[in-house]
Amino acid sequence: MPQFDETLYHTKSAVLFVIFNRPGTTQQVFDAIRAAKPKRLYLAADGPRPGFPGDALLCKQTREIVGKIDWDCQVKTLFKDGNVGCKHAVSAAISWFFSHEEEGIILEDDCLPANSFFRFCDTLLEKYRQDTRVRHITGCNLQFGKKWGSGSYYFSNRTHVWGWASWRRVWDDYNLSLEKYDGAEITKQMKNIYADDLVVECWVNIFNEVKTGKINSWAYPLDFANFFNNGLVIIPNENLISNIGFSAGATNTLSDNNAYANIPLKEIGEITHPTFMVPEKQADLFIMYNHFNIEEKKRKRNSLHRRFKRWVKSVFVKAK
Repeated sequence: MPQFDETLYHTKSAVLFVIFNRPGTTQQVFDAIRAAKPKRLYLAADGPRPGFPGDALLCKQTREIVGKIDWDCQVKTLFKDGNVGCKHAVSAAISWFFSHEEEGIILEDDCLPANSFFRFCDTLLEKYRQDTRVRHITGCNLQFGKKWGSGSYYFSNRTHVWGWASWRRVWDDYNLSLEKYDGAEITKQMKNIYADDLVVECWVNIFNEVKTGKINSWAYPLDFANFFNNGLVIIPNENLISNIGFSAGATNTLSDNNAYANIPLKEIGEITHPTFMVPEKQADLFIMYNHFNIEEKKRKRNSLHRRFKRWVKSVFVKAK
């Protein structure tokens, strides 16, 4: 086990670490948490899946890794015997965490943090503790080197959950089943956030599929809670989280060829704050255009439109 580097930052915030059945990635993330030496550590784990013979051993090995705590730390555990699935296990773990803490940092077993991620979260949890405009602090940056504004971070409308921090006041608005949202109203309200009709259409489709159970996600309801509470998300201008979990054995991030897999970590220096508290919508659209393949959708839509115009013209000519 690696030795502590006493020059590393030691976090003030409580940390929730959500694990399952990946001892390899869990060890790497746990080593980073161990270096940050949180005083309060919450460990949550789903149980092995029925029908997966190797799960019991992998879950056991993973839990053994996080049991090796050798620094001064108060530890609470939420280890399930049976399997409830990622959606319910993770959302329940976060609810459990915020039932004990007013604010804190959340890491999953494939989200490897830079050491300064903890300082970044500590600083901004304190700065925006009473500012209800700000709802979410993320550690990942998916802009591939593009920086927004002159500060150490920028504001966004999109939540990202690859290493993040927030407050109980925000999680209190979270609703896993999206009970209070209806499709017609969603379309209208999303157009107040993003002017691109195809982006709005993609979000409405996601909303409908989450609500009907076709998409099994705990994270999209957090997006919706942020959208419809007009919340600001803090995103660092350096990438402080690397998702090391892209593989065939992952729950959602299956392809290790994904552009967002294993983005190199950087450390963030002195934190400077943006002058203006407005969302960088073009930064959001850059990510969503890639994620939703918007350019291809536009090409197809334009092609269909041109074909329809040619058909109308041909019918008109024949009629003459």
